[in-house]
Amino acid sequence: MKNALVLCAAFCCCAFEAFAATDKPQKRVDLAAVVTKADAEAVLGEPVNDPQPRNAEESDSYYSRCNYYGQNDNKSLVMRVRQVMNGKLDAKTEFKMISSSGSKLKSLDNLGDSARVYTSGPQNGLSRVLMLYVVKGNSMITVALGGMDDENVAMEKAKSLVKKILKQL
Repeated sequence: MKNALVLCAAFCCCAFEAFAATDKPQKRVDLAAVVTKADAEAVLGEPVNDPQPRNAEESDSYYSRCNYYGQNDNKSLVMRVRQVMNGKLDAKTEFKMISSSGSKLKSLDNLGDSARVYTSGPQNGLSRVLMLYVVKGNSMITVALGGMDDENVAMEKAKSLVKKILKQL
């Protein structure tokens, strides 16, 4: 399960670092400050290890990531925000590229400018994975939950995290 999330996160990172847009973000998001360890424990329903955050100013964007893993290694919360600055590709175009990547993404209404969700599992011994992609202005948000038993519960928790992040943009 952790490998599936790592692969999905790696895909997002590659897409994020390959492209950019035009406006500097007005306010930089620090995901570890927005979604605390206590928040992650409430979302995952179990104690989590210390976060694995990273915030960086890159040539074309500001990037924040924060990963929380359950202490029993069955559940995880992986979050990314890329706030686009001067560059080649804006967040909406990047979102379209992810949306057309061949994965079965479902559109969601009333969340950012555009939102899509990908779910898989549980199958072949892998846990359920839910990945929510949201674009708002020049920002791209990804929230991934792994190991949740109920897809509807996972969806509501992912949406609430995205809404919390959107308030910081």
